[in-house]
Amino acid sequence: MDRKSLSFLAVGFLFGVFVSSVVFAYVSSSRAGGSDVRLLKLAHGLDTSHPVHLGMVEMKERLEDLSGGKMTIDIYPSGVLGSEVQCIEQLQGGVLAMTKTSTAAMESFLPELGVFGVPYLFNNHDVYWDVLDGDIGRELLAVGERIGLRGLCYYDSGSRNFYSTKKPIRSPDDLKGMKIRVQNSRMAIAMIEAMGGSPTPIAWGELYSALSQGVVDGAENNPPSFDSSRHYEVSKYFTPDAHTRVPDLLMISAKVWQSLSKQEQEWLQEAADESSLFQRKLWEEKTKESLAKVVEHGVEIVECDPSEFQAACAGIADTLKGTPVEAWLERIKAAQSQ
Repeated sequence: MDRKSLSFLAVGFLFGVFVSSVVFAYVSSSRAGGSDVRLLKLAHGLDTSHPVHLGMVEMKERLEDLSGGKMTIDIYPSGVLGSEVQCIEQLQGGVLAMTKTSTAAMESFLPELGVFGVPYLFNNHDVYWDVLDGDIGRELLAVGERIGLRGLCYYDSGSRNFYSTKKPIRSPDDLKGMKIRVQNSRMAIAMIEAMGGSPTPIAWGELYSALSQGVVDGAENNPPSFDSSRHYEVSKYFTPDAHTRVPDLLMISAKVWQSLSKQEQEWLQEAADESSLFQRKLWEEKTKESLAKVVEHGVEIVECDPSEFQAACAGIADTLKGTPVEAWLERIKAAQSQ
C-alpha cells in the first residue's frame, strides 16, 4: 500500500473517531459513569441567568431528590448543542433527551400549537394558567407524540408587548406603516397585518442591530427579554398591551421517554411539574425587576387601551375555521366563559 493510500486511511480513521466522539457527547440517555444512575441530556438556547434555565436547575435537583440519586440531568445552555429547531430535530431522532422551545417555534411542527398565538385569547394571567394546568393544557402537551415529541410541562414566558424606536404605540393606528419584528409564526404575522403594520420576521440574535439601524421600527416581546437583550438602549417606548401569552414548552424525546421505566417517568414528570411552579414565581419577580430597570434607562411605559388592539384583531378567528387551531380555540374560549 502506498503512502497516499495510508494517508487516506489515517484521515478516515481520525474522522471516524471524531464522529464517534460527537455522537457519544450527544447521547440522550445513558448510565452515568457506568453506574446505575440514569443521565438525561437537556439543551436550550437561554443564558444561565434566565428564569427558565433556573427552573430547569430546580428540576434537576428535584429529580435527584425524588429518585434518591438514581436519575440526574446534564443541562447545556446558551445554544451549545444547536439552535432551537436543531434541538427539536435531535429530540425526534432520540439523540437528545430534552429541550425548551417556544410554542411559536413549534407551529411548523405542530399546527395546533398556533392557538397560543391568537391575539387576546386569554382574559388574564390567572385564566391562562388555569387552562394550561387543566385538561386542555395537558392534551396539548401530548399532541407532539405523533412526531416523536412529548411535552412535560409549560414554563412562563409572560405576555408579549410592543416596543418601538420612533414613537409611542398607543393604538393600532400607530402601527400603520411600521415594520415590526415578529417570530417566524403564521399567527404573529397575521396579527401585525390585522393591525395595519408590516410584519418582519428576523432572527432574535440579529434584532438589536436591526432596531438600531432602522431595518425595523419596533418589535414585541416580554419585559425580561426586552431587558436582557438590551433592546431598551435603542427602543425607548414600551406598550404593555399583552397581546399574546405564548408559553415555553419543556419537551422530551418520545423515544427517550419510552426507554424510561414507569417509576423513572413518574419521578421525571413530578420534578418537571414542580419546576414549572418554581419558575413562574421567578418569572413574576424578574418581570417587575425588568420593567423598573428599563424605566431607569429612559424607557417610557406607554398607556394604552388593549380593547382597541383586540378589536383590530377580531377577524383573525374567522381565518382559522377548518384549520387544526379551530377546535382548540373554541375549547379555550368555552373554558373561560364557564
